[in-house]
Amino acid sequence: MGADRFDADELAAIFAATFAQSHRVRLVAGGEEPLYVPAADEHGWNEIVFRHDYFQSALHEIAHWCVAGSERRRQVDYGYWYDPDGRSGARQAEFERVEARPQAVEWVLTAACGKSFRVSMDNLDCEDPLDEGSLWRAVHAEVLRCVDGQLPPRAAQLGARLAAHYGQPWPLPAGRFLPPPG
Repeated sequence: MGADRFDADELAAIFAATFAQSHRVRLVAGGEEPLYVPAADEHGWNEIVFRHDYFQSALHEIAHWCVAGSERRRQVDYGYWYDPDGRSGARQAEFERVEARPQAVEWVLTAACGKSFRVSMDNLDCEDPLDEGSLWRAVHAEVLRCVDGQLPPRAAQLGARLAAHYGQPWPLPAGRFLPPPG
């Protein structure tokens, strides 16, 4: 491992070794905003763009890719909507509904690296008070399903590689994922 234990380039290399040939997909650092771009044709590359060189951003975007089915992986950003900061309480609730599963997968991948995880509300300028606990509870419920055999296959494949690389047990025990604070 390099000087930084959680190096985004190293993560990209592990991801490439796992999926480049089988899925023609690569991680791309340097985005101002994260974005998934499907290949233009069967000979092109699918790209998972993550923010700057942030390790956690890469894990989050990988989690979305692991959750997305084949139809979603043919669409820019998997065909999902994105509302910027300042979402209403109702829109935030919808965001949390669709984010619980990817954030749970992100938590598993993060734990496979031996790194701590925290949920992302991704709404710093919300007009309504946010209840971080509701998202934590939803993500925690999903992560328990993941470790109970419902982890998407690509996430399980990458998780095993990350755990081996970072010296973590695999599969991860459910006790590794503590309930949300509060």
